[in-house]
Amino acid sequence: MNAPAVRIQHLSYRYPGQTVNSVTDINLTVNGGERFGLFGPNGAGKTTLMSCMTGILDFTEGEIEIFGLRVNRTNKSFCSMLGFVPQEYSFYQELDPVENLEYFGALSGLNKKQIKIRSEELLTALGLWDVRKKQVEKFSGGMKRRVNLAISVMHEPRILFLDEPTVGVDVQTRFAIMEYLMALNRNGTTLIYTSHQLGEAQNLCNSFALIDQGRIIAHDSLENLLKKYGESGLEGLFIKLTGKAYRDTDV
Repeated sequence: MNAPAVRIQHLSYRYPGQTVNSVTDINLTVNGGERFGLFGPNGAGKTTLMSCMTGILDFTEGEIEIFGLRVNRTNKSFCSMLGFVPQEYSFYQELDPVENLEYFGALSGLNKKQIKIRSEELLTALGLWDVRKKQVEKFSGGMKRRVNLAISVMHEPRILFLDEPTVGVDVQTRFAIMEYLMALNRNGTTLIYTSHQLGEAQNLCNSFALIDQGRIIAHDSLENLLKKYGESGLEGLFIKLTGKAYRDTDV
């Protein structure tokens, strides 16, 4: 029997110096090939949970496995399976796209031939070929987002984590990124996605979890969740389950 893409058991995490947990007793399973959306208000624990899943945060309470391997950033087999698109830009602004992909491709263990082939594929697919020799610092926000995405999938990960991958981009870039993510998924890549763009999320994801105050409060397909709570869309479902009160910070 194949291991799920993500299996989380009794995960809790508290940041140093804090008196309460950011996430508490999280239990969650994501199957391979899903387009999984993780949503919640600011400060609900989304980024903390994603950081634990990718090994960025060193948790001590609970277990997380990615395709059967425990989270371990020093394990090359673990690292080779996952890609991560952070909300912040994760490249060298003074370099061009080719140089960035060469650097991060080598960091992922690809050889020169693999880097060349893969770079050409990604630059073409993401509409960056004509600007491949221009400094990234001169790019628009949407172009930088596409560079971010290209770097994260350079090594063809089995699972891709996306934290606000389209923040600050125009409609055309958002559409292009979503189309590319759907193509990745059709080819077998599992997507773990979080965003405040609920309309975008409803079109992309086929499975959802809502988190609030550090706990999972709902997890199912959108169809089942809408039927269960008597809502017609993700935005209404989100408000019904998490309320209308302002939230201050995201952790």
